[in-house]
Amino acid sequence: MTEALARTGGALPGSRTRVLIEDFIARYRDHIADESRPYPGVEHTLHEFAGSGARLGVLTNKPQELAAPLLDALGLSRFFAAIHGAGRFSYVKPDARVFHHLVDEMGGVGAGAIMIGDSITDLRTARAAQASVILVTYGYALDPVETLGADAVTANFTELPLLVERILGA
Repeated sequence: MTEALARTGGALPGSRTRVLIEDFIARYRDHIADESRPYPGVEHTLHEFAGSGARLGVLTNKPQELAAPLLDALGLSRFFAAIHGAGRFSYVKPDARVFHHLVDEMGGVGAGAIMIGDSITDLRTARAAQASVILVTYGYALDPVETLGADAVTANFTELPLLVERILGA
């Protein structure tokens, strides 16, 4: 909220910002998926991964109390063995511990764990966890993801299974 205010005309006193954040979260919770849709190819690709036996998880800095309900509302939570949002632990991405907690909850996958994300934070999380990372060119990145040094980059979510195979050497 503070960053949005700074980009659009200046900051408010801290106490007012807190109220705005609380109001925003309440409205978002009440309308969690009114305007949200999965990106093209996401559901098809998640089906493909699930059919291949891949274990999938979500690691987001969206608050935990909002992440699971959003995935539920979109009909996507069924694909994920674990969903970790901000507030579940006292630390968030890019701290490697949240990545390792997620992987552990999924049953562990060792060197086969790959972070798929859309930002420098996702890249830093993967690198801190010593994991491979694939970035998509759309989403929340402020910088072009092609410049960040990921193991692979794609503009098409349906390419992910092939990119994962390449990275794992399968």
